[in-house]
Amino acid sequence: MIHHSAFIHPSTIIEEGAVIHANVYIGPFCFIGSHVEIGARTLLKSHIVINGITYIGEDNQIYQFASLGEINQDLKYYGENTRTEIGNHNLIRENVSIHRGTVRGGKITRIGNNNLLMINVHVAHDCMIGNYCVMANNVTLGGHVVIDDYAIIGGMTAIHQFCIIGSYVMIGGCSGVAQDVPPFVIAHGNHAKPFGLNIKGLKRKGFDRAALRAITSAYKILYRSNNTIECAKLKLEFLSIKYPIIKTFVDFLFRSKRGIIR
Repeated sequence: MIHHSAFIHPSTIIEEGAVIHANVYIGPFCFIGSHVEIGARTLLKSHIVINGITYIGEDNQIYQFASLGEINQDLKYYGENTRTEIGNHNLIRENVSIHRGTVRGGKITRIGNNNLLMINVHVAHDCMIGNYCVMANNVTLGGHVVIDDYAIIGGMTAIHQFCIIGSYVMIGGCSGVAQDVPPFVIAHGNHAKPFGLNIKGLKRKGFDRAALRAITSAYKILYRSNNTIECAKLKLEFLSIKYPIIKTFVDFLFRSKRGIIR
């Protein structure tokens, strides 16, 4: 079904069964598979492939040579009906690739809202990206990676499969991330190490002084006091009673399976 207000360039191929909503613009030489749905006002520049069971929300901008919802590179994938979901207001630049999920990973790769994926970003199968994230040029996410809200990943950075990147994290360019990065932390290097807190970013997002002091105290408990992870969890749980923002740290540590960067 193609809405009457959508613009489709004559050179574009849209398979029967695809759903194109109101005021979508699809430029030249694109391919849209039969199980694709594209939300209202989304813009596809040109030479874009969208395949598989893929839902793209509203008001997205997708630049040339992007490939979305294609067969993943997991050798255990045998053509099962897995999905790709992309939310609203995302900016997806040239040559970005986003692969569909696998049965083992929950059958879905999901990207939230208001994200910027710069040139040549690769999002592998079963990744979960939150909202308001920025991934600079040539960032590579292995399978099953989770990126929480407001994270910024520097260019040429590779993130190992099954890693979790916490909210408001900033990772410097050319890093190799092999373990989980707790929220609010600045990380850099190969393998990535913690380099303090993303204080400037938190101030820009409106965190007040009390919250910043609490986050700084939590960072010291985790990284500056020679605590084991289990001991740090207990101390942070106690601190979160007085400062609820610290529950973000606590919840993250209980989610972490690969261990955190140290």
